[in-house]
Amino acid sequence: MKLWLFKSTNALRLRRGRDPRAATSSADPPLEPIATFLSEPDRSANRARPRDPLRPLSEREMLNTVDKLSSPVRAAIGFAPLFWLLLSCRKNLPRSPLISAVVVFFVSFSSFLLGGSPAAPPMASVLNTVAAVAFPGASAAGARARARARLSPAPISVSFTRRRLTVRAAETDTNEVNPQVPDKAPAKTGSSFNQLLGIKGASQETNKWKIRLQLTKPVTWPPLVWGVVCGAAASGNFHWNLEDVAKSIVCMMMAGPCLTGYTQTINDWYDREIDAINEPYRPIPSGAISESEVITQIWVLLLAGLGLAGILDVWAGHDFPIVFYLAVGGSLLSYIYSAPPLKLKQNGWIGNFALGASYISLPWWAGQALFGTLTPDIVVLTLLYSIAGLGIAIVNDFKSVEGDRAMGLQSLPVAFGAETAKWICVGAIDITQLSVAGYLLGAGKPLYALALLALIAPQVVFQFQYFLKDPVKYDVKYQASAQPFLVLGLLVTALATSH
Repeated sequence: MKLWLFKSTNALRLRRGRDPRAATSSADPPLEPIATFLSEPDRSANRARPRDPLRPLSEREMLNTVDKLSSPVRAAIGFAPLFWLLLSCRKNLPRSPLISAVVVFFVSFSSFLLGGSPAAPPMASVLNTVAAVAFPGASAAGARARARARLSPAPISVSFTRRRLTVRAAETDTNEVNPQVPDKAPAKTGSSFNQLLGIKGASQETNKWKIRLQLTKPVTWPPLVWGVVCGAAASGNFHWNLEDVAKSIVCMMMAGPCLTGYTQTINDWYDREIDAINEPYRPIPSGAISESEVITQIWVLLLAGLGLAGILDVWAGHDFPIVFYLAVGGSLLSYIYSAPPLKLKQNGWIGNFALGASYISLPWWAGQALFGTLTPDIVVLTLLYSIAGLGIAIVNDFKSVEGDRAMGLQSLPVAFGAETAKWICVGAIDITQLSVAGYLLGAGKPLYALALLALIAPQVVFQFQYFLKDPVKYDVKYQASAQPFLVLGLLVTALATSH
């Protein structure tokens, strides 16, 4: 196939029986090779000059050509399970909605990842090939029109020519993403509020207790607290009385300040060399807190979290201490995520999924086990939802590209490049939620499915408005705008499973 395509492409130059170079000055120009019509998307910032149409195709260009011709087939395969799910629901066939949702996600997301070339966003590449199978005319006027179509800017443009359909976000360029941070902390202009939350833009602080609080990153507690709320709601046994409210508050303290604080502190401890490159003003690399104080804090938070988990099991009257074992498992996962020799975060896929499961699945399981029974279908559903957490974790990887590359960590922005990693991120978030909506629809809960779809729509809008433009510059704006809709979708799913 490759040999035939290579020979056929180069044979086009001699189709008129004369040297193509001589034809360039005549009124009847030669046919352009296939690679001209199926070339990579325009990247004027990275391309010094257009490709010479007389140069033979390289092996990479031949593979890209075959890839673009086959990507519509992969896209069709990706959407086929969704139609199968809808059809099975319509005909009331004996299908498991949860299995269908899992199939929909994995096949759709796989085709999403495989639908593009190494130099193009996967989703855009699938759209770009809709019209690419039709060869345009070989006239010079047609070539000039195509060039004008490629160079015309648009905020969020859909431009259709005889050659391609292009969908792109404004100002999106890999070279424009600058993951570097200031060399030192803005002590005078930093925010004390940011320092307490443990986020970027914090002021320098000398108070040890404030520094200890900063290490625990309180801004990361709400997702864990919300996960406990979703688990309690999904159990169907939570009642608004003093005892249940007290149980839930203790469980939130275990998941949030204690175990999440332990996770963040131990992560900063093992990332101190990377932070010395990315964020040298953080407490540990800057020397604001000693090593012995950090290690003491790690042990105190871990033992406090495990102690609260044991208390909850006794309080709930569990014969098997499931909450305690969930806390032990989560703590172990946090350790192997950050610490050698495993250090899961070295692999962008495994590490980010582990992080997503820690933020979504584990607190949900703890809340549901505390008030009810943790069932296998809930375990599978929350693990599927954790893939959206994988996408959220990728958002935080863009600001650490330089340090990750220097330390050999294969985060997805390092492994795939910023442009492709952006689309992997939004694909993981959006396709996961669409799959869960399909599960709710198949389970006979159309109103909950519609509510979840209504919460997905604004997330897509903010992805194009902020994240796809510049994932570093608009990091905080995107997460503040889009994340609330995602966590509300978690609650909608929890309420749906409880009824």
